[in-house]
Amino acid sequence: QSYWSPNTVSDISVRNSIRLYVSLCCRCSLHASFTPLEDSASSPLPKRAKPTYLAMDKENQIIGYVVPIFRVLVKQVLDEDTHMKETAGYLARRDLFTSSVETERREHSSRRAVMRESAERISLSKRIHENEEHHKRMNEDNLMHAPEFVIKPRSHTVWEKQCVRLHCTISGWPEPRVVWYKNNVSIDPLSSPGKYKVESSYNVHSLEINRCDFDDTAQYRVSAMNSKGELSAFASVVERFKALAFLGWCSEYGVTFETHIVEKFGVSFGREGETMSLGCSVIIYPTLHRYQPEIQWYRDDKLLVPSKWAQMHWSGDRATLTLTHLNKEDEGLYTLRVTTKSSYETHSAYVFVRDADAEIHGAPGAPLDVHCQDVNKDYIIVTWKQPAVDGGSPILGYFVDRCEVGTTHWIQCNDTPVKFARFPVTGLVEGRSYVFRVRAINKAGMSYPSRVSEPAAAMDPADLARKGTSAPWTGQIIVTEEEPSEAVVPGKPLDLAVIEATKNYVVLSWKPPSEKGHEGVMYYVEKCVAGTDSWQRVNTDIPVKSPRFALFDLAEGKSYSFRVRCCNSAGVGEPSDATEATTVGDKLNIPSAPGRVVPTRNTDTSVVVSWEASKDAKELIGYYIETSLAGKNEWEPCNNKPIKGTRFICHGLTTDESYVFKVRAVNAAGLSECSQESEAIEVKAAIASPAPPYSITVLESVRDSMVLGWKQPTFIGGADITGYFVDYREVVAGVPGKWHEANIHSITERAYRVSDLKENMNYQFQVRAANMAGVGVPSLPSEVFRCEEWTIAVPGPPHDLQALEVRKNSLVLLWKPPVYQGRSGVNGYYIDIKEADAPIEAWRGVNEKSCTKTYMKVQDLKEGETYVFRVRAQNQAGVGKPSEPTEPIPAETKPGSKDIRVDVDGDGVISLIFECSELTSDSKFVWSKNYEELTDSARLTVETKGSQSRATFNSPSEEDLGIYSCLVTHTNGASSSYTLTEEGLKELLKISHDHKFPIIPLKSELAVELLEKGRVRFWLQAEKMSANGKVEYVFNDNLISQGEKYKMNFDKNTGVVEMFMESLGKDDEGTFTFQLQDGKATNQSSLVLIGDVFTKLQKESEFQRKEWFRKQGPHFIEYLSYEVTPECCVRLKCKVGNMKKDSVALWYKDGREVQANEKLDFAEGVLTLEIAQVKKHRHTHTHPISKKDAGVYEVVVKDDRGSDTSTLNLTDQGFKELMNMVFSVIANSSTPLKIQSTEEGIRLYTFVSYYNDELHVTWHHKYVTVQCGVVGEQLWLQISEPTDKDKGKYAIEFFDGKGGLRRTVELAGQVTNNLHSVLFVPDRARVAGGLPDVVTIQEGKALNLTCNISGDPVPEVTWLKNEREMFSDDHYILKFESGKFASFTITQVNTADSGKYSILVKNKYGTESGDFTVSVFIPDEVHQSGKK
Repeated sequence: QSYWSPNTVSDISVRNSIRLYVSLCCRCSLHASFTPLEDSASSPLPKRAKPTYLAMDKENQIIGYVVPIFRVLVKQVLDEDTHMKETAGYLARRDLFTSSVETERREHSSRRAVMRESAERISLSKRIHENEEHHKRMNEDNLMHAPEFVIKPRSHTVWEKQCVRLHCTISGWPEPRVVWYKNNVSIDPLSSPGKYKVESSYNVHSLEINRCDFDDTAQYRVSAMNSKGELSAFASVVERFKALAFLGWCSEYGVTFETHIVEKFGVSFGREGETMSLGCSVIIYPTLHRYQPEIQWYRDDKLLVPSKWAQMHWSGDRATLTLTHLNKEDEGLYTLRVTTKSSYETHSAYVFVRDADAEIHGAPGAPLDVHCQDVNKDYIIVTWKQPAVDGGSPILGYFVDRCEVGTTHWIQCNDTPVKFARFPVTGLVEGRSYVFRVRAINKAGMSYPSRVSEPAAAMDPADLARKGTSAPWTGQIIVTEEEPSEAVVPGKPLDLAVIEATKNYVVLSWKPPSEKGHEGVMYYVEKCVAGTDSWQRVNTDIPVKSPRFALFDLAEGKSYSFRVRCCNSAGVGEPSDATEATTVGDKLNIPSAPGRVVPTRNTDTSVVVSWEASKDAKELIGYYIETSLAGKNEWEPCNNKPIKGTRFICHGLTTDESYVFKVRAVNAAGLSECSQESEAIEVKAAIASPAPPYSITVLESVRDSMVLGWKQPTFIGGADITGYFVDYREVVAGVPGKWHEANIHSITERAYRVSDLKENMNYQFQVRAANMAGVGVPSLPSEVFRCEEWTIAVPGPPHDLQALEVRKNSLVLLWKPPVYQGRSGVNGYYIDIKEADAPIEAWRGVNEKSCTKTYMKVQDLKEGETYVFRVRAQNQAGVGKPSEPTEPIPAETKPGSKDIRVDVDGDGVISLIFECSELTSDSKFVWSKNYEELTDSARLTVETKGSQSRATFNSPSEEDLGIYSCLVTHTNGASSSYTLTEEGLKELLKISHDHKFPIIPLKSELAVELLEKGRVRFWLQAEKMSANGKVEYVFNDNLISQGEKYKMNFDKNTGVVEMFMESLGKDDEGTFTFQLQDGKATNQSSLVLIGDVFTKLQKESEFQRKEWFRKQGPHFIEYLSYEVTPECCVRLKCKVGNMKKDSVALWYKDGREVQANEKLDFAEGVLTLEIAQVKKHRHTHTHPISKKDAGVYEVVVKDDRGSDTSTLNLTDQGFKELMNMVFSVIANSSTPLKIQSTEEGIRLYTFVSYYNDELHVTWHHKYVTVQCGVVGEQLWLQISEPTDKDKGKYAIEFFDGKGGLRRTVELAGQVTNNLHSVLFVPDRARVAGGLPDVVTIQEGKALNLTCNISGDPVPEVTWLKNEREMFSDDHYILKFESGKFASFTITQVNTADSGKYSILVKNKYGTESGDFTVSVFIPDEVHQSGKK
């Protein structure tokens, strides 16, 4: 595409040359097809043909484009022809007598000259054309163009089970993407394998439909799209059925269809994101095979088409609409229209769509109805509607997102939220299609995004218009010889106006100039700040083609004027008239609040709301209605999609609740203020006239009158029926006569005697019901009854059957006795029952013996089953005709059903209470005794308040025995009964007596307990006390009151009565009593505190008091105790609390202070003291406890708040128990007995952690030839010169004051001379020698020690330092060579190397160790100590 500008004028000569070439080449072959041009050429005064650029055939069909010849070139050709004709004429006159051969020769030569010149010009034009085409091929942009249909698909009519193929040819660059649609739903060949086949080859695209059936009758669309645009073509496929063709069926045959829509969908409620289906069953009579009516679905009177949001289905007898993903756009009035050849039927219902639950609590609802209002190549104005739900806080604005068609990447278009519901989106790529969505935001967060808009292509409207109306390309250029028009500078545009102005943009619109020549024009837009003459061109780079333009980036609050200039190849025209000054800002105001809101009743779940429209509202979108329960002020939207009318039906309300309503108006600027609240309205059905009665029967017949009975209408119109009117007519020879009124005044009973009838005449009857709304329609005419005297002996049928107190297993059936008694009075009744859907033969009796009353309770029903009942009357002659059966009654307990309960109040008054939650404003409680309505208030007084009715016995006695029932009118049969028996009456009278003379019940009797600080609490708890309850406190028959000694408290809510005393003295021994009184009710409880009980309580109180004072300062949580560590160290410990920084702890032994080495740390609250500590060298070591450590230990903690002392006696028995614990630790630390061979014999030994001289150790063996002793921590037994008698078990026993500890070893073997040690002990591991006891070495020196190791097998060698295993490294070098020599080397000794070292050798026969001590000294320290 190119635009006229001064830079393009230079290309005119080249284009003229091309047009000349094309014109001359095609002139001869095409000239004959344009007859009007030939006629004008032969006319004396030829008229110039009107320029056209389309070529037509004889049938006025477009066959190609026309390229006109410019006027200058045509004039040159005409001058040449004239010159040739003048030359020939001159020669003819001059050479009048010259031969004709010479004349012909000269004419032929002149024609050849003219043709040669023309051929040269054509050759030049051809070269120029070829050069231009070459440059076009080199520029890819010039090759790109939107899709075009060279050949469109055509429609087909096919027979059933035939195949059909739709094909088309499409051009375009880049190569378009082609998609086939069926009824606007894309076709996926993979979803129906074998059904569809899609092919594309060399720009030829086809869709093949295999084995067509009835469902394939549809409109098919092929869509081609590339980056330059999108284009679609349509074709229809109609299947023709052979059966219908054979019958020749058509609408002219006179078939009249009757259409009935049944099983209709009702008012529906959904939520965003859900799937909803609406459906109706359709019955069409007569039924024709394969006949399909036209099924159409509408939303708000707009026809719906299949899409991804809505799917329609017709199954042959049911129409279904499925909304796959609900959005608020789907809310509205849905209508199903079923159209046949004869007529049509419709059904409508409203669908409400609520907002989905917000991801963030308090976030607003999603916007709705996103549309592209103004589409241009570089901007698209997006509009939407504000949501009804703001989340509880005002909406701050909206964000607009865009997404390029074919991608899934969404881009936010505005950085800051916009409040105006209209926004221009810029930054688009020309020719590409986009979809948009909008999100709302408030202070709580972001809403869900709206439903995406329809795709919109970023193109100039003029380009879109040309693409939509241009003729298809046929590949043929038709050139006509027309006079080309010269370029004319266009005039100025007309009617320039600002059609829309906001603070973000301004939209201008104008009309093209009247003087623009035959060449297209484009426009430049200029702006000027009001009050100045400085005009600035807005679109400096590229002029616009359409007479509409949007200006952005204007300063808000400033005033501007605008004007427009036209331009074409001839130049730029004069500017248009400037607009008036326009101030940049939102010109559209928020609408005013709607006027008075009036709700009216509709149904029992809906209300009709009407209101006065907003005044002076501009661009009004609609209204939102909100509702709230009266007095709650919790508002919810009634509609989530704005409605444009001033009347709306709000559905989904709760029956009998009162609601208020308010309305808000909305336009693009925002939502108005709310209207004033409406008056509260109770939701209930509007009053209407009742439905007709039914089941008219004859209860008695005599010679001139008949008694009729009927059933109450199923719908009473929302008000009580005030009476009935009966009509009758004669029936003669089957022909009914005129209706006559039987009663002028209404009758209240459902039975009436029609008098003044003719004997043996046939009659029909009809009945009408009346209420306060009027008289309803009459019932259907009854059967034909004959007026004649009944002479039968048995009674007539009972009538007016009624079921009350329906529960899942029982009900009470009531009836009225028959009008016709027979020859004797009625003496009983029989009740029959059967399932509702059972045949007549299934009737069976309920009672074997006749019932004398006109009511009976039917039991043993099956839950969920539906039953019908009838009643037969009996007299002495027999059982009469059964009554009309009841309506089907399901055996179920309705939700909310309650039974009558008995109540005895505080004054002993006995009442029956019945509650009903289904009350309406017209409901009444009707009390009955033995199912006869109570009218006498002498025995029973009835009082009704709200949903509860109370029947109070005035003076209960045996006269009141019976069945009491209560029925609530205008409900779904709410009723119940209570049987007052003689035993029940006696029990109620006893309870009544207790209530008249009541006793306050107690949860707990008077008790006593001790509190903190030794306080004494006396308390009891009553079951229930009123606000008027009183308590008196008595001690030893004397009334006590609140004072310094006694503190009283009475909590009437919990019934707890308390009395507090700081402590107990000797004078407080005695009896405490609490006396309670609450109205007429009284009670008391006593507690006796004397003797040992009082003494024990007093001592405990005093102790608790002292403990409280002790704990106010530093104190002991756990008193002083001791423990013995595994190292046999005795540690005294205690746990303290409430310590602070300046608190101190002092230790004492036998009254003398002991200095503790440990620094006090109260963080853990534990104090410790090791009772035996000695210092050796610079290290502190502990030794096992001895008798000198016995004594009395004491620890004192104190600060400025007080002190506390803990004492531990470790003398005599206490010290003995301590030593036994020490001995137990020593015994448990002993190692198993080991055997060692020495030069003197055999030694048995064990090691302990520490040895104490007080430890009692005993060795056991059968012979006493042993020597034992102690060396350090080694306890040994020496066997000198062992012999065979020394064999056996040896044991060492440690005594710890309890069970003790024994360790044993078995000594076995064979003794020989000088080899006793070998035989007794295997070759165990040993340290032969080489290690000193103590090594003193100077710091910095190297130390090397070596010892001999023996044993078989070769022992394992381990070195220890301070009882911890060592490993060889650069500092310590440990070696074991040849299985005999173990060496220990310290490369450079330092003070850290001081300590105890050991070598431990071990094999399977035993273990032995060698110890030595290393002491490192520093030369300076030695020198200084020498001086001292």
